[in-house]
Order: sequence, then C-alpha cells, then structure tokens
Amino acid sequence: MKFHKEGWPSLLIVLVFSAILIFIARHFFPTFAIAQWFAYLASGFLTITILQFFRNPTRKFTLGENLVIAPADGKIVVVEETNEGEYFKDKRLQVSIFMSPTNVHINRYPIAGIVSFFKYHPGKFLVAYDPKSSTDNERTTVVVKHKNGSEILFRQIAGALARRIVWYCKEGDVAEQCQQMGFIKFGSRVDLFFPVGTKLNVKIGDVVRGSQTVLAEI
Repeated sequence: MKFHKEGWPSLLIVLVFSAILIFIARHFFPTFAIAQWFAYLASGFLTITILQFFRNPTRKFTLGENLVIAPADGKIVVVEETNEGEYFKDKRLQVSIFMSPTNVHINRYPIAGIVSFFKYHPGKFLVAYDPKSSTDNERTTVVVKHKNGSEILFRQIAGALARRIVWYCKEGDVAEQCQQMGFIKFGSRVDLFFPVGTKLNVKIGDVVRGSQTVLAEI
C-alpha cells in the first residue's frame, strides 16, 4: 500500500502536533499516567487516520475504449435527469458518487480523450448529500471529449469536511483513462453527466471502485 503525495503536508502537521502533545504530557504531567496514555493514543489515532485516508492502493485498472469507468470510490447517491447549466446547457443524466472519509479519495479520468473544458469554482462547504452542493460548493468542472465526439462532464465537489480540491489537469491535456486527475481531501462527491438515454450499469445505493467499476458505455 503506497502513501499518496497529497498526504505528506497533513502527515507532517499530525506528527508535529503529536510530538508537542507527547512532550506536554511527559514534561508537565510526569506522574499522571492517564495524561501520557491519552497523548500516545491520540497521536496514534491521528497518524493512522491520515495514513488510511491518503492511501494509494495498487489496482488493476478496467479499461475500455467506449466504457465510462468510475472516477472515484464511493456510493451512488444520485441517478436522475437534470439540467446542466454550465457547459452543455441542456438536460443530462446525472450520476453522483459520494466519497466518505473512509474511501480512497483519488480522482481519475473516467474516459480517454482530450480535456476540452476546465474551470475551478470557489464556494461553500455544504454536506455532499445536499443537492445544492453540486452548484454551491467549492468544485471543479472537467469535460473530456472522446475520439468518437462524445463528451463526459464530471465535477469534483468539496464536502462539509473537505477544504481543498486538487487537480492535475488543464484544457488541452490528453486524458488517459483511469489516470489520476486529482484528489479531494476529507469527504466529498463526484458528479458525472451523461447524454440522456445512456444505459447505466449502476443504480442508487451501489458501491463503486474508482478505476474498476464500469458506470456506462458510450
């Protein structure tokens, strides 16, 4: 199991905090075993939490020229027709993946192609289950154009705990299917928008794995 590069700053902060906490417990409360045990347990818990959150597991990717692969781990919480008003400006089929703090938070390209559109939006930090999070929260909008002309739009959306979205793409980049395109820290959501009528392989409540679960075929 590898550790993701986005986690090093958080791990450093936790290690420094843990060292200070243990120093205070040992220096100011040398006779209070409870204080020292609390410092050790709290430090261990925080360190393990960071290590598991920023894990970067090695996986065998599912690849397919006309397949749309899940861009993130999580649970399908939305499958509905909706108006997409930023790029397509028409009705689309929305599929949303909720990523809990226990999921792997790496985001990947769902299809291969060219990044035809990218935009970052600062915003609020509503809970990711809130329907307004798709339009009000901090988010990115990424559109990948497949060689057959189809375009898939997907958004990284910050959640109530997330305070930073990371992306590695810009307009004009070549998108390789299942390649890392970003990371969202501490709970979040990814929305995808398909043409109406797209036959999906998932439904609400399904658990999906980034780079492995086939969402649909274009």
